[in-house]
Amino acid sequence: MRASAAEPIEAFPPPPVTPLADGAYRLCRRCIMDTSAEAITFDADGVCSFCKLHDALDRLYPAGAEGERHLRTHLERIRRQGRGARHDCILGLSGGRDSTYMLYLAVKEWGLRPLAVHFNDGFDNPVAGENIKNAVDRLGVPLRTITSDWRESKDIRIAFLRASTPTLETGTDLGIFAALYGAAAREGLKYVLTAHSFRTEGIAPLTWTYVDGRYLDAVHRRFGTVRRRRWRPGDPGFNLGLRHLAYYILMRGIRALTPMYHVDYVRKQAESVITHELGWQNPGAHYFDDLYQSLLWHVHRVKFGIDKRRFNYSALVRAGQLGRVEALERIRQVYFVEDPKFVGLCVKRLGLTPGELEEILAAPPLSFRDYPNDLRILALLEPLVWLASRLQLVPLATYDKFFRCG
Repeated sequence: MRASAAEPIEAFPPPPVTPLADGAYRLCRRCIMDTSAEAITFDADGVCSFCKLHDALDRLYPAGAEGERHLRTHLERIRRQGRGARHDCILGLSGGRDSTYMLYLAVKEWGLRPLAVHFNDGFDNPVAGENIKNAVDRLGVPLRTITSDWRESKDIRIAFLRASTPTLETGTDLGIFAALYGAAAREGLKYVLTAHSFRTEGIAPLTWTYVDGRYLDAVHRRFGTVRRRRWRPGDPGFNLGLRHLAYYILMRGIRALTPMYHVDYVRKQAESVITHELGWQNPGAHYFDDLYQSLLWHVHRVKFGIDKRRFNYSALVRAGQLGRVEALERIRQVYFVEDPKFVGLCVKRLGLTPGELEEILAAPPLSFRDYPNDLRILALLEPLVWLASRLQLVPLATYDKFFRCG
């Protein structure tokens, strides 16, 4: 029986693994965020704090005609500062829908001359790899693939599994941004473009995806076994702490922009464009340009009661690109990327045994707050983080991620 959007939230009870913060389960009446997100709050109408954040960002970073004016200002600066150089910006490319479409827009509509940079830390989806090749070939864009040291990459992943926190992507996320900043420094470029859009991707709860360099260092010191390479400006590896960011931003003048914040981005339309123009193929799911998502999603669900589709689908619901009822129905099914075959391949590639994975799943859940991190320092610098975010010295979501998402 198909439920209607007007049915009470009791029509969609939480799955058994959903953690209860205070003994009472709540589901937002506008999106599908719920009490599995730590520090979520609800207003008198039952609308959650993530919806409120979305509305605030929507006002602050408009799309439509006003968004085009904002975007045009940024593009003019990029073109002006890149005049005479081989490239005018670094563009992060994963082979997924969002970054591929942004590359298409950058070349075909915005008139930019990007250097595409792809970060590979050992779990690339072959379909995404073909998408990257097709896109750069058809658009005539140079590509630089930065491949991490596999020993480091594997060791960091295992360390975060053993740390028993949900932030299993910290190494990859930090490695991607370090690679982009490093490429910009090496090329002498001032702009890094990333494809995040709060309207279609959302902003994750802080405890699910916390990232900072000191935190990674602390986890790796405790659980890692491989010595990491030292930071170098043009080859940072997995090093991107506050002092490194200060170097890139203040000394090198590098700015990280999220141009999709000002684009009327409809995923189905974008997919049609890049499929016909660039030969793009769907890697299978959002984020599945990285096959490690299979193990990550499995651990999140089984150990932490987390389903990251909640913040992705909630963004699409708010944007009118997915019905709330359909989103709720989807979330009741285990995500297909948790295919045991792919989970097993990830475990094997890491050199773990099924028994070791069971030990990891059985260990008591912890939080990033149980390890040294820079959140307290960032809190002291909150006005500066806000200013840096609004001036787009760092990605626009940075302030909201650290201070408005729990």
